[in-house]
Amino acid sequence: MDLFTFTRAELTSPVQFCDGRWVVSDYDDVRAVLADPLTFLPDNALTAVTPVAPAALRALVRARFSLPPTLANNGSESHAGLRRLVASFFTPARVAAAEPRIRSLVLERLGGTDLVRSLAWDLPAIVLMDLLGLENVDIPTLKRWSTGSLEFFWGDISVERQMELVDDVGDFHQWLIKRYHARDGELFCALADAGVSAEDSAGLCYFLLIAGQETTTQLLSTALRRALQDRSLWSSLPAPGVAESFVEDVLRTETPVVTWRRLTAREVVLSGVRVPAGAELVLLLSGKENDPRHLAFGYGRHFCLGAGLARLEAAVVLRTVATHEPSLRLDGGVPEWLNLLSFRAPKSVAVSR
Repeated sequence: MDLFTFTRAELTSPVQFCDGRWVVSDYDDVRAVLADPLTFLPDNALTAVTPVAPAALRALVRARFSLPPTLANNGSESHAGLRRLVASFFTPARVAAAEPRIRSLVLERLGGTDLVRSLAWDLPAIVLMDLLGLENVDIPTLKRWSTGSLEFFWGDISVERQMELVDDVGDFHQWLIKRYHARDGELFCALADAGVSAEDSAGLCYFLLIAGQETTTQLLSTALRRALQDRSLWSSLPAPGVAESFVEDVLRTETPVVTWRRLTAREVVLSGVRVPAGAELVLLLSGKENDPRHLAFGYGRHFCLGAGLARLEAAVVLRTVATHEPSLRLDGGVPEWLNLLSFRAPKSVAVSR
């Protein structure tokens, strides 16, 4: 079984050993793991899936790159304070206030022949920068840095590919350090005022600025493609509540964040299987076909801070596009897919009118 492309149907056990990692797929097991950060450590959440080659590691050292424990990879007492600070940018009121801006961005992007490139690619990044109060961000550069970072840390890649990506990883980190010292933007001012160091701020923002928009790009891409496969659904999306319900179903069955990782602090038993201390767990976040539950945004103290924003963006995008382009149809065959350990989505959604 290939961990980068496997499906739930390929699993033969709720806890299955594969390529040096333990795949945990039962909802109750996964929820219990995410609820217990002392037994199941988040330390490896951002660790590169493919070991970083010495030459790439030297390049990261030169760039003074680091990912100290801040949010997703933080099991220490500092997590709660940092999370509260970031959460203040994602309050329900702030997220709801973004809806007109999201709708306006969609209307500006109608008419493209690839809904990923024309719509899903940059819209989430623009919305996130607005919400975080970060102005004058070159969005194409941010997208290059963030997509490259996803591949670098979550991809099954060669040394040669690591060397092609490592400069972007380092440049992104250096850009974050510079903006922190310049107090350039609301987020960086808030971090500095709270006494968060430059290194911790850069580590926190590195993941936040990737996860806060790349996963939404992936959700939009998946949802748009799937909605266009069902003409009856597409015609019903403008009706109240339909888009929201559909987004939830996509999150349940085809969440773009397919897996997340943890480390066992001690020997544990999951679904009757004994798992040793120090084992790396790969947690399956999607739900079963006949189970309405899912963990697409995680659970517990590390629950995704951007869950409400992602849900809103996806519903508004689907409803707006379906309203203004009811005759839109999928065009072409099966697209190329992003296949990383934790992230999957179509790279294009070709359409015709």
